[in-house]
Amino acid sequence: MRTDTETERSGADEVVGPSAYTEAVARFLPGDADARGALLPLLHALQDAFGYIDDALVPHVAEALNLSRADVHGVVTFYHDFRRRPAGRHVVKLCRAESCQARGGRAIEQAAVERLGVAMGATSADGRVTLEPVYCLGLCAIGPNAMVDGVPVSRIDGAKLDRLAAQVAA
Repeated sequence: MRTDTETERSGADEVVGPSAYTEAVARFLPGDADARGALLPLLHALQDAFGYIDDALVPHVAEALNLSRADVHGVVTFYHDFRRRPAGRHVVKLCRAESCQARGGRAIEQAAVERLGVAMGATSADGRVTLEPVYCLGLCAIGPNAMVDGVPVSRIDGAKLDRLAAQVAA
């Protein structure tokens, strides 16, 4: 999965219709994979192409893999990595794992909501920033941590949060 969020969302602003979905599914569908084994790689490729998994894309994936729409929808909604709406220009993921929480992560999260002007799990109305929870970035000894546009940021405090907020506001 890509970490370059600008590239990841390159198609998110385009108007996409059923024919584009059918073509994309055909283009990314592995020829020799079984339906269940092909589902996750196909969804990742489609999200890379469109920036998110539109609900209108689900029937095309289901048909191509001979799965039910419920099966595909269940996978899209179960995994946190799949987006169902376009993300903002900048994506800020704050770690909610126990280690980061023990190091003040909850206070950083509350301050981030205030400074960025967006609720956790949402995208700002102007499309500038998406704020999301993530459950461990693997930097437990140096938390609280975040990932900003695919780049890990550790030891977040008020001053560092101010710099991050200014960075995504630019």
